[in-house]
Amino acid sequence: MNNKPWQDMYPATIPTSLEYTEKPLHSFLQQSAEEYSHQTAISFEGKELTYKELYESALKFATYLREIGLEKGDRVAIMLPNSPQVVIGFFGTLMAGGVVVQTNPLYTERELAYQLNDSGATFILTLDILFPRVSSIAPKTDLKHIVVTTIKDYLPFPKNLIYPFIQKKQYGLVVKVEHSGNHHLLKEIMKTTVPKESTVDIDFDNDLALLQYTGGTTGLPKGVMLTHKNLLANTEMCKAWMYKGRRGKEKVLGIIPFFHVYGLTTVMLLSVVQGYQMILMPNFNAEKALKTIHKEKPTVFPGAPTIYIGLLNHPDIGKYDLSSIDACISGSAGLPVEIQEQFERITGGKLVEGYGLSETSPVTHANLIWDEPRVKGSIGLPWPDTDAAILSLETGEPVPTGEIGEISIKGPQVMKGYWNRPEETEATFRNGWLLTGDLGYMDEKGYFYVVDRKKDVIIAGGFNIYPREIEEVLYEHEDIQELVVAGVPDPYRGETVKAYIVLKEGASVTDEELDEFARKYLAAYKVPRIYEIRKELPKTAVGKILRRALIEEEKKKWSEDEHKEA
Repeated sequence: MNNKPWQDMYPATIPTSLEYTEKPLHSFLQQSAEEYSHQTAISFEGKELTYKELYESALKFATYLREIGLEKGDRVAIMLPNSPQVVIGFFGTLMAGGVVVQTNPLYTERELAYQLNDSGATFILTLDILFPRVSSIAPKTDLKHIVVTTIKDYLPFPKNLIYPFIQKKQYGLVVKVEHSGNHHLLKEIMKTTVPKESTVDIDFDNDLALLQYTGGTTGLPKGVMLTHKNLLANTEMCKAWMYKGRRGKEKVLGIIPFFHVYGLTTVMLLSVVQGYQMILMPNFNAEKALKTIHKEKPTVFPGAPTIYIGLLNHPDIGKYDLSSIDACISGSAGLPVEIQEQFERITGGKLVEGYGLSETSPVTHANLIWDEPRVKGSIGLPWPDTDAAILSLETGEPVPTGEIGEISIKGPQVMKGYWNRPEETEATFRNGWLLTGDLGYMDEKGYFYVVDRKKDVIIAGGFNIYPREIEEVLYEHEDIQELVVAGVPDPYRGETVKAYIVLKEGASVTDEELDEFARKYLAAYKVPRIYEIRKELPKTAVGKILRRALIEEEKKKWSEDEHKEA
């Protein structure tokens, strides 16, 4: 019996195994700077940086970090939206021998202090508008140096002159930081530092490049230890899967935040390794994204379902030419079939669902982009050099084809472990397999399907109910823009099924109509008992809907109601 049936589904253009150049990640920026010296590496709000300029800037940052005391293995937090400074900071840190700690700019002081203390970061690169937040918690952390930049530093004229007024109006503050002591201005570093080539020895297999913090949806966030090898392996896998990518020619739209490893690998690292142009956007705004695609003509567009949904539901989408888009891999959440079909119809490009997690750098599976069969509702096939299995929750042994168990992974992109958490690391691995926490099954051809998160399964009246199945059905309803299904407390059934729904603009629908629609396609016990229409749903920065936040909200209401009755 073939225990890797997916390999038989690979087209001849995709190898089942790859060779990896055992060089540190930052060496690929140097290679692209030599090969594509005067080509655009980054396009940001109309400002362009060539590969030569990007490399020299990263080298200056690395030189400066070493001059102010960074030693190999020191952690450098980067708390920025997508911008040239993130790329400069990331590669500069690696050149200096540091480890990057990607930090969400939306973090509160409490969340930021936790991450800095947990990682032991001693340096941080951040925005001027975030400086008050960082400096207020700095005394409670190990931070020794704060490097500050501003968006206007990398804006073209006249945007760079106008931006401070926009910033003052938008955020109500103007921050001035002096370049002295342990406060440093990136602009001054770029002006005054004489770059010196790095001489830091990097162990490709074992040295960390990144501490990627998990979302913390099941407890406190954990630092995922990703080595140079982990990240390069996943980038090479991505390159092999997107085999039509023309070296030095593609343009990649960078909307997915780089503080999420999905954006980091599929946009930043893939672009640098391949000499592609990155078109960076600091946040997602549907209209601005449509204008950017129309004007800048990206060919590759990694995204998340909420991003594609946001674009498709924009009333003016017909005014823009989106035909430059050739390939999109959707991650972070299940891709509704209706959204895939609609997006492909409008762009003429290919949109496929992929799968991964922070612990796997992140991608492990995807559907074939240009080849058949592409299987709707499936996360696709394991990537080259990636082994996957469905393990029994009871015995830990592989289950027969078609049976549900826990999706488990082996491969060169799998993390070294959790930072300073040996017990949790041990609990996440079983016989060499990384346990993903996702339930799913594999069909006879080797295509994998996610049924749901182990922790999201709804147990109602003794039945196991998988939210994703219900979501797929409800997404077919013409009035629904986005939704999430969750199990909420129920005194009789233990849990009951609730659907939280955002309607399309101008749409209106009753609970009865939704119920009637759902009953056409779902067994009675799976049909939502409660529908709640909302203006928006809580999401992570990468666009994943926070189902757990809604469940906690329900539990709190339930507890308060019980307390009142008592």
